[in-house]
Amino acid sequence: MSGGNRFVGSLRRRNAAPLLRNVVRRLLLFLSTCTFCLAASRAPLTTFEADRQVIDGRTNEMTLTGHLRLGDGTFLITADQGLYNQATGVATVSGHVVLTRGTDRLLAAKLVYHQLDGTFTAERIRVGSYPIYVEGASAAGTASEVVVEHATATYGEPGPWQPTLSAARIIYAPGKKLRAEQASIGIGSALGIKLPHFEQGLHEPFLSYVSLLAGYRSSLGAYIRTGVHVPVAPGWKLGGDLGLYSSRGVMFGPSGDYSSPDDPDRLNGTFHSGFINDHGNKLTDVLGRPVPENRGYVELAHRQQLDEHLTLAAQLNYWKDSEILRDFRPGAFFNVQQPDTFAEATYTGKNYVLSFFTRLQPNSFQLVQQRLPELNFDLLPLAVGGGFYEQFHGGAALLRDDPPAGGPTLRSDRLDAYYALTRPFAPAEWLSFTPVAGGRITHYANTAGAPINGNYTRALGELGFDAELRSSGTFDYKNEQWKIDGLRHLFTPILGYRYIPEGGQGRRHIPLIDRDVFATTLPPLGLGVTRNIDDLHELNTLRLGLDNILQTRDPVYGSRDLLVFNAAADLRFHQEPGERDVSEIHTELALMPASWLRLGVYESFVPQTPALRQFNSSLTLHDGDAWSVRFASHYLRADTEEYALDATARLNEVYEAVGRLHYDARRRRFVEQAFGLRQNLGNTWRLSYTVSLYDGPRREGHFGFNVQIEAIGF
Repeated sequence: MSGGNRFVGSLRRRNAAPLLRNVVRRLLLFLSTCTFCLAASRAPLTTFEADRQVIDGRTNEMTLTGHLRLGDGTFLITADQGLYNQATGVATVSGHVVLTRGTDRLLAAKLVYHQLDGTFTAERIRVGSYPIYVEGASAAGTASEVVVEHATATYGEPGPWQPTLSAARIIYAPGKKLRAEQASIGIGSALGIKLPHFEQGLHEPFLSYVSLLAGYRSSLGAYIRTGVHVPVAPGWKLGGDLGLYSSRGVMFGPSGDYSSPDDPDRLNGTFHSGFINDHGNKLTDVLGRPVPENRGYVELAHRQQLDEHLTLAAQLNYWKDSEILRDFRPGAFFNVQQPDTFAEATYTGKNYVLSFFTRLQPNSFQLVQQRLPELNFDLLPLAVGGGFYEQFHGGAALLRDDPPAGGPTLRSDRLDAYYALTRPFAPAEWLSFTPVAGGRITHYANTAGAPINGNYTRALGELGFDAELRSSGTFDYKNEQWKIDGLRHLFTPILGYRYIPEGGQGRRHIPLIDRDVFATTLPPLGLGVTRNIDDLHELNTLRLGLDNILQTRDPVYGSRDLLVFNAAADLRFHQEPGERDVSEIHTELALMPASWLRLGVYESFVPQTPALRQFNSSLTLHDGDAWSVRFASHYLRADTEEYALDATARLNEVYEAVGRLHYDARRRRFVEQAFGLRQNLGNTWRLSYTVSLYDGPRREGHFGFNVQIEAIGF
């Protein structure tokens, strides 16, 4: 001891005593902490720091002040000051308290942490991880669950426009879910929806669907339309859509969405509906019939992954009349103008696909090729030896075609099978040649609507080939302004040939249900890929295609396309009535030399005349999110000639101006002019103000004004 005193005295004489006391104090602190941690059989604190530490030898309590940090590797507590009892392992901290565990963070005015069992209590807290944040007067919990008293939870950073949940008690399970009893839900401080029980996953928004649209349209009068979905059970959010129209009446219908709480991608669906007693000017439907007074619609979409092989998809679109969505939900109508109702189960095997499909006709105004049902088996190309590959398709279907405008009902029970053999040859890396030989047998039973009813079996064969000639060239061209670092041109001539003799045999025995329809593009080439199998004809056609791609190097993706230009045409050695020996020549062009410019063109012309048959184009220019302009044209000879211009310009961080012009050149009028302003509310909602002017005999009337709120943050 005397030697120790002399040593200390020597240090004092050299003004080093404070350094020694600090070393000794930290050593004693470390030893005492380790001793009590081991005695209590708890994990030791791997982080134990503070600017100043004072130990009370009688109570084994340490006073810690200044930049306090406590942690054991699974959590970290920081604060301004605190007390730590070595005997009990209880830490009481205050002043800018932050508890971090993984991606979750808790902020509090005061926190008491029990090291022995990992529990804690806290005052005036905020806790959560993106996108859910909870705040309340107090909290208690563990690493797996936090109970917050007098709490409010927000989806996204707290703010006046965020979806908000308020309850006397909210239970927050980090990384899993949120629960509450007797809660209120709403936007910001407007909490108008009462929920007896609330429970959902943390990455699900409180309000999965919110819409609000108000304005005036000459065909509807003044109107307001709103909809909302709120959680009622894990994975289930229910609500409704309500519309008030001064010239029409009240439309209401339940709606909702659902998903698997554990795996939303495995199971999810939505449904909407609306019903109204319409006392306005309803005009006529697509068949020229008066639209009824009682109107309504029901829409449902369902998707489900039953296991890794089996999937289920279903869709219902019931419209009591053809104009219900066009009148009251034009945004939804323009995306789906031909409603479809079907259900399909698909099983994917190792080298085959089995599907069970049904398509129904719930709408009295619509012509649908019904399948009641259809079973299909597809064998994917399979090597059978000697370089040969086989493929097979088989199906059985009960078909029905019931025209809503009158006329004979078509019906048939159809069995169909297609088998083909291919033998690819690749004599060089730039050449591939694949002969094709196939056959298709189709049996029709219980037919109705054909000129001659009864059973009929048709057997067809096909011969043909597919060939590609691949070539490329590179050019050492650079342009810093356009970010071009070398050029590569890929040129691929493509030949396809199919010969199907007597393809039109038995037409008088076959009800034309899956029939040929009008199209502006080249049809699929081959007996195995055609869909109009009830309406076939002899085929002896050579298809020539020329594919061109111009690329440059890209530092991120390796290469990027600058220009794509493709052309194709059919040479018909056999022509049906009205067909020419050479079809229209179809070309498509995509030009994207820079990120701010994109040009797309699709056109077809008759080479014998030459006459332009179709021309569609789209040109888009934009400067980041500052402004954008899109010009589009649509031309179909003797039918359509229209031009559209869409433009946006960001005025500042909150407001954006938008405009749209739609001109019909054949009728020489602007069928639509729309001008509006968009407002960003807290990066959560987009508020749009739009004035629309219409010309021509449109159901929408001639003038419209609306204010719409869209969710953009969830």
